[in-house]
Formats: sequence, structure tokens, C-alpha cells
Amino acid sequence: MEQKDVMIGRHSLAHVLAKAVKNLFGEEVKLAIGPAIEDGFYYDFDSSKTFTEDDIPKIEKEMQKIIGHSEKFERKVLSKIEAKSIFKDEPYKLELIDELPENEEITAYTLGDNFIDLCRGPHVENTSKLQNWGYKVSRVNGAYWKGSERNKMLQRIYVYAFPDKKQLNEHIQMLEEARKRDHNKLGRELEIFTTVDYIGQGLPIMLPNGARIIQTLQRFVEDEEQKRGWLLTKTPFMAKSDLYKISGHWDHYRDGMFVLGDPENDKEVLALRPMTCPFQYQAYLNKARSYKDLPLRYNETSTLFRNEASGEMHGLIRVRQFTISEGHLMCTPEQLEDEFRGCLELANYMLKTLGLYEDASYRFSQWDPNNREKYIGTNEQWDEAQNTMEKILKDLGIKYEIGVGEAAFYGPKLDIQIKNVWGKEDTLITIQIDQMLAEKFGMEYTDKDGVKKNPYIIHRTSIGCYERTLAYLIEKYAGAFPVWLAPVQVKVLPISEKFIDKCNEIKSQLENVGVRVEIDDRNEKIGYKIRSASSMKIPYMIIVGEEEVNSNTISLRGRRNENVSGLKIEDFIARITKEIKDKVLN
Repeated sequence: MEQKDVMIGRHSLAHVLAKAVKNLFGEEVKLAIGPAIEDGFYYDFDSSKTFTEDDIPKIEKEMQKIIGHSEKFERKVLSKIEAKSIFKDEPYKLELIDELPENEEITAYTLGDNFIDLCRGPHVENTSKLQNWGYKVSRVNGAYWKGSERNKMLQRIYVYAFPDKKQLNEHIQMLEEARKRDHNKLGRELEIFTTVDYIGQGLPIMLPNGARIIQTLQRFVEDEEQKRGWLLTKTPFMAKSDLYKISGHWDHYRDGMFVLGDPENDKEVLALRPMTCPFQYQAYLNKARSYKDLPLRYNETSTLFRNEASGEMHGLIRVRQFTISEGHLMCTPEQLEDEFRGCLELANYMLKTLGLYEDASYRFSQWDPNNREKYIGTNEQWDEAQNTMEKILKDLGIKYEIGVGEAAFYGPKLDIQIKNVWGKEDTLITIQIDQMLAEKFGMEYTDKDGVKKNPYIIHRTSIGCYERTLAYLIEKYAGAFPVWLAPVQVKVLPISEKFIDKCNEIKSQLENVGVRVEIDDRNEKIGYKIRSASSMKIPYMIIVGEEEVNSNTISLRGRRNENVSGLKIEDFIARITKEIKDKVLN
């Protein structure tokens, strides 16, 4: 079935749902809207009755009854006066009608003899066409009318809907797997992060396990960047508004910034940095530059602050304070393609090392010339920048989608996208070409011909936002991280207290070679300790009892159903250190 027909079927079922709810709960239920979405549809209702789990079987049964009657969908064309008369008891429909131009054709669809809904259509001919569909009411949520907190809270009934029951069951199974892997749930269970209401939304607390993973990632990234000629900087978390006015962030991004002070009354107004670029430019401006200094690559592990809308935030994927592997590269026009290639190679190397490369896709984010006030620079500058990036991407053989209107206000960019377990796509890594901000900041270099010129700038991240990367890693590995990333790599389990000294000896040997190890010295049975370590996804467990002490060996349990007795500790150390050094993936 073509996607167009799938969406028509889903939208038709939305009308079936609305009629079912009206049949069951009466005319006091008021209708809002009911669009088709990616995996089904939803419908918003205003009702004094609160829909509960107990109502779901009743609603599904009533929907099946309507479908079984083979009720017809019939289109009606109405004048505004006729539409207002028909929907006089439906306040949300009246509001939608009032918003329509006077001369616009208004259409409604009847379903059977006793139901009509304002709708553009199209729909299936009658409900018999929906007999073989698989659908299931999934949940009831609150939703503001038109998505605005200033409006009334409605009840939104979500329904999964697919052309057959097999597809529905496959989708439900996929969602069950997604729930198991959801970083927002699993990250808390594995004591990686937590959130606190009175600290605020989008401000996660990294617990020791999460902090250790991010520290491991950060050290790896900074060491790799240094090998590739990047120079580390450290810049302030805030600056006066003067800096952001030069860069253009004050005019184009102020709503996304945390401003300290009153711009109307205070002499000095500060803002927390939403990005590092205008700060790192000051390192470039610290002295005069010539073409011999270029390319000049600055990197920084930057903590940034962005005032995300409350409805947009989700676990570690979208937060208000985050840390990023940010870098800015100044180069000549002749160096641009090679340097862009180097940035992309670095990003791909990071993705491959983390096991995320196969999950990534590329988007060429361009400006929207019809939304001119969103961007700085001239049409000619944008054409030149985008043509340059298009040529580079073509030369590199990068397959990409185009995102019109997704460019930064100062230049086009390549966004490397990853989907979370729910199918929502976000940007993990960005590489941008900027031909405009160097001139704004007076950044120049003396070229071979003695003429002062503005460098091209590449803005890039190598691993992206550490919090978002951690979220994707939790979901990718369902919390069972590769050994080199695992916050605790080995758990040593004494069978009883009398073997603690031997456990401490093993712990010291492992710590001396950089292995992260803990001893479970609780007064619990060994089976309980094994189950506890397994639930925390610990890669390796070393069990120590009488036999191990007498033979000076260890018993090893691995996360992948490995169970080895009589193993020399030296052999295990050689194995695990190689696994860590080579960054072996599961």
C-alpha cells in the first residue's frame, strides 16, 4: 500500500475514533482535531469525563462495531454560515471555521447517519475498507489546544494504526524493545544520571557512572584531536552582550540565550555562551597572522547553555546545559576542501570507534532565501558558500538529504544525524562553512602577495554533545557498554568475608594497569552478587573462593555467557587491557 493510502486510512480511522467516543460518552464530549501521524493518528477531545485505561477496550470495541457496519464517508461542501450552524455546539470547530477566509470552500464529512466532522479529507469510501487494518489505542495524554500553554488542556487519545495486524504487531514489538533501551529509563536504572525538579528541566545530574563515561570519552576525544593538529583553548562561560552583537547572536539567537541583567536598563549585560566561536576568535586575534600560520585549528571541551523550550527537552538528548567537543578552524580558500575533509574524517572515525557509524545519516543544511531576516550576509555570499560545500560533498562522495532553512544564521552546514530508539532524529555532529564572521570580527591574515584577507572558518564538532552521545550509546548497547567505555569494567566477588584480602590484591593488580574495578564485599550470597552485577551490565565478574585462593587463579564470568575457571590473573589482565586499548566493540 502506498504511503498516501496509508495516511488516508489512518485519517479515516481518526473519524471512526471520534464517532466511537461520542457514541460512548455523549454529546458533552467536544471535538478538537485528529490528524494522521507516522505510526497512526490521534484525536483531541474536551470532556469533563477523564478517559482511563478501563475505557480503552470499550473504545476499541465501539470502533470495531462502526467498521463492521460498513458506514459511508460522504463529503459535504458548506458555506461559512452553514458550517457554523452545523457545528454550533462544537466550540473548537467554530474557532477553526472563524479562522478560514470568507471565500474559502469549507468541507465536512459525514460518517453514517449521526456523525459529521469538519475536514478537508480525503477518506476511504466506507468503513468496510478498514476491516483488515490493525489498530490499537495506545495511550491518553494531556495536550493544550493548538499546542499553547495559554489554551485549555484537552485529552489526546493516541492510536497505532497499520494496514494489517501483522504490521501492527511488529510495531508494538519494536516499541517494547525501544522501552527496554530508552536511555531516559535505562540511564536512571544503571545510575548514570538523574534529574531533580527543583534544579530544573534540561539540567541533568551526572552520577558517578555517567561522569566516568563522559570523562573517558572526553580524554579520548582531546587526545585524538591533539594527534590531528588541534590546539586546546579554554574560554569563559559568559560574555558581555557586546561580543554577541559583533557575532550576530544578539540579533539572531537572543531568545535561545540565558541573559544576565536587563538589556533595557542595565549598563552591562552578560549572557551565558550558547556556542564557543566568538570566544575562540579572540585567540586568533591575539596577534597578527600570515598565510604561514594557516590552517589554525582551535578545539575546546565547551560547556554551553541554550534556553530550550520546556516541551522540547528529553532526557540527555535535548538539555539546557551541555558539554561539546567544539572546534574552529581558520584557513585559506585553497585549504578549505582538505580541511573540511579532515573534519569529516575525524567525525566518522569517532562514530566508527563508538559503533554509531552505521546509524548515521547526512543532511546538507541550507539557508531559506524566503526567510531573509533569519540570516546575515548577501545572497552572493550564501550562493558561494553553498556551492563550495556542495562541491566538497560531491568530491567526497557523501550521500545527503537537503534541509532548507536548517543552516546557521552565518553559513551552511553538514549535519550528521542519529535516530533515538523512538525514531526521533537529532543532530549529533555538525561541520559548517563560514565566510562571514571573520570579517565581522576583523580576523585577517597577510597572504603571499602581501594583501590582507579574511580567512574561511570551519565550525565543527568531532563527537558532538557528550550528553546526547551518551544517550545514544545507552540505547545502542542497551546499557551493556563496550569494555573501554564501561564505568565499572570488573566486579570482584568474594564468596565470603575471609577472601576479601585476596580480592583486594586482585583489585590492586587491575587498578595498576588502569582497569576500573570494584569489590562487592556485602554480606550476601554469591548468587545475589552475581545477579546484582549482571543487572548493572558489568562486563566481567571475578569470583574468588577457596579453590581460587589455593590455586592462585580466578574464576571469570563474562557478560556474554562466558564462564571460565582456573584462569591466571596475568592472562586476564593481558586480555582486558588489549580489549580496552583496541576499543573493541561488543
